[in-house]
Amino acid sequence: MLIKVRVFPNAKKEELSQKSSDSFELRTKAKAERGEANQAAKELLADFFHVSPKQVIFIKGNRSPNKIAKIIC
Repeated sequence: MLIKVRVFPNAKKEELSQKSSDSFELRTKAKAERGEANQAAKELLADFFHVSPKQVIFIKGNRSPNKIAKIIC
């Protein structure tokens, strides 16, 4: 399954909101340095889809706030 994710690092709280069937907004406390925000995003998405964080792969936008993620079920 492919989804679009917009990541907002340095947020006050961790939250994930679904905007449409394949689009999400994700806010994380992690900084956008050394992949910390990406790892936090993977963990939040994994919790939402009830999969392991290893099953969440960013296929586009690894250094951008706009990402396309692949969820392996």
